[in-house]
Amino acid sequence: MTHAPAAARALLASVLSVSALLTTAACSVLGNDTAGPAVPASATVSPSPSAATPAAEQSSSAAPESGLSEEQLRAALITETDLGQPWVPTRGAATWRDGLLKSSTKNADCRRLLDVLYTEELFGVPAGPGAVVALDDAYSGAQLRYQVAAYRPADVDRTLKWLGGLPKKCGEFTATAKKDGVQKVEVDALTLPETGDARQALRVTMTGETPDRQLTRLTLDLAVVRVGEDAITLTNGGFGDVASELTQVVAEFGVNRLTEIQKQGRVRV
Repeated sequence: MTHAPAAARALLASVLSVSALLTTAACSVLGNDTAGPAVPASATVSPSPSAATPAAEQSSSAAPESGLSEEQLRAALITETDLGQPWVPTRGAATWRDGLLKSSTKNADCRRLLDVLYTEELFGVPAGPGAVVALDDAYSGAQLRYQVAAYRPADVDRTLKWLGGLPKKCGEFTATAKKDGVQKVEVDALTLPETGDARQALRVTMTGETPDRQLTRLTLDLAVVRVGEDAITLTNGGFGDVASELTQVVAEFGVNRLTEIQKQGRVRV
C-alpha cells in the first residue's frame, strides 16, 4: 500500500479543522477582513501551453447571477501554504507535458483524453469567471494544477459520465509521443471522497523508454468535482511516486473551501 507523503498528511490534518480556516478565507475575500485577499493574486497564473488567456479572464459577463466573482474563486484555490513543503509556486510547464502528453492514438475517446490532459481544457470556455493555480513539488518534480471555474452543470455532468466510462473504453492502449516514442497507457478509476454534487477521477500511467533506452513512467491523476454551478478540476502528476491520497485529500479540502465561500457569498448577497 502506498502511504501518503508528509504533504498529504499535513493537509489531511488541515481538513479536520477546516471550518475556522475557511471562514477566515471567506471573510477576507468578501471584505470583512482588512488583511486583504486570502490568496496572492499571482495564484491565477497558469502554465497551460494552450491557454493564451487565463480562465479567470474569459466570459466573466456570462456568469450566472448567483455565481461567485473572480476574487471569490481565487480565494477558493489551494495554495502552497495549504500543502506545505515541498510545494512551491510553479516555475513553468513540466517538461513531460510536451514530451509525453502530446501524443496520438487511433481510438477517439483515448485520443480525446490525451488532448484534454495536454491542453488542460476539459469543459471548454467557462460559463463565468475562473481561477487557476499551479504548484511544483520541489523535491520530486511533480506538478499539481488546481482550477475553479463556473460551468453549466449539465455540461459538467455529461463530461463526468464520459470520464467514468474511460477505464472500460481506454483501460490499456498505446500512444505515440512526438518526442518520446511509443507509450503504453493505462487508465484506471480513482475513488474520491463522497463530496460535492458530482465527482469523477482517473489515474493515467504512461510507460515507455527514452532514446537511450531508459525506462520512463509518468503517473497523472485527473479529478473533477462539481459543487453547484462551479467545478474543481485537479491534475496531480509526475515521474516516480505520485500519491493518490494527495489527490483525494486536496479534492475534499478544496470542496470544503469552495462550499464555505459559496455560502458566505450567498449571505453577502
